[in-house]
Amino acid sequence: MPVVNGSTVTTVVTGDELHIAGIVVHVQPRRIAGVRQAIGMLPGAEIHAISELGKLVVTLEGGTASEVAEQLHAIHALPGVYSAALVYQHHEDIESLNEELADDAVPSRVY
Repeated sequence: MPVVNGSTVTTVVTGDELHIAGIVVHVQPRRIAGVRQAIGMLPGAEIHAISELGKLVVTLEGGTASEVAEQLHAIHALPGVYSAALVYQHHEDIESLNEELADDAVPSRVY
């Protein structure tokens, strides 16, 4: 599965949280280019990998769970998309993203 690099993700977070979701999109192979372009236009969406068989690995970011759900539904509604399945979802408080974490790892016990 080739990796797609060079995507620029623009996420506008207006609340106190950041929501991140990982999805797998299954597309008709002849529609990959159009779906790729449409996903690339969604704020906070990034394509990480595409297979020739029509599978895309995508992450979505938004300020609320509703924003991420709207992005997922928009992708699912694109012509040629068989399915857009949520694989992973996580959220963090914006303030916690700036916290420095202590590295308590003991080098002799790290594998």
